[in-house]
Amino acid sequence: MTHLFTDNWEKIVDFQARPDDIFIMSYPRSGNTWVSHTTDMLCFGQKFPERDTSVYFHNRVPILEVAFSCTVRGTDMIEKLTTSPRIIKCHLPVQLLPKSVWEQNCRIVYVARNAKDNVVSLFHYERMTKILPEPGDWSSYLQRFMQGKMVFGSWYDHVNGWWEKKNTYSNIHYMFYEDLIEDTDREIDALCCFLGLSPSAEEKELVRRKVRFDEMKENDKVNHSTFKLMDFNISTFIRKGKVADWKNHFTVAQSEEFDEDYKKKMKGSTLKFKHE
Repeated sequence: MTHLFTDNWEKIVDFQARPDDIFIMSYPRSGNTWVSHTTDMLCFGQKFPERDTSVYFHNRVPILEVAFSCTVRGTDMIEKLTTSPRIIKCHLPVQLLPKSVWEQNCRIVYVARNAKDNVVSLFHYERMTKILPEPGDWSSYLQRFMQGKMVFGSWYDHVNGWWEKKNTYSNIHYMFYEDLIEDTDREIDALCCFLGLSPSAEEKELVRRKVRFDEMKENDKVNHSTFKLMDFNISTFIRKGKVADWKNHFTVAQSEEFDEDYKKKMKGSTLKFKHE
């Protein structure tokens, strides 16, 4: 972890969830912003049609664990939300989520992305952000990812931990980035079903338009282009939105080594990903 996530740790541990809170969970760079923005639009887009172009994303969907300064802390931002349900973004592994979330039986949406595309996206993100450590070169970064020496821990532990939690906690909706790419409408329908929402055809069309990749990439209230801790001269926050971009980064040898290591770490898991 970095101090930008641990400086407010006592308040995170003691965070008081509400029964109607919606948590959007993921390993970093798995599609959390996409699903969070979609959820926010589904809940409030009809009532506040210009919400996504007038209110910054991080003010609509605060990140629980951030502690960028004494005045920018996720827990405080969540407490200031005036809309209900509160939609809360979070990257913590399952064992670190505040106890009150389980006690209040909050709805949790978890979004996962295949490991190869995830590590590529995370590499480019770490190149352009001051929030996380410098990634170094691609080859050494890939090794560090495989070893689980990342700010939010091992990708393997993260995705499997949340997958297994579904067995004992029924209020989890597990989504896949690749499915969102393949059929956004289907995934929005499934998300609505989980959240108990029944939008009209017109409302769904509005959401569908607002959450298109190109639309989000150009929306300065969503794309983080005004965020001072990111250097858009290096990369954009919303970058490609593709499946199998890993093929442009992995050498044949790296892919084979990664696949072999992946089989060992995912042995016994029923979790399956699409890499194409």
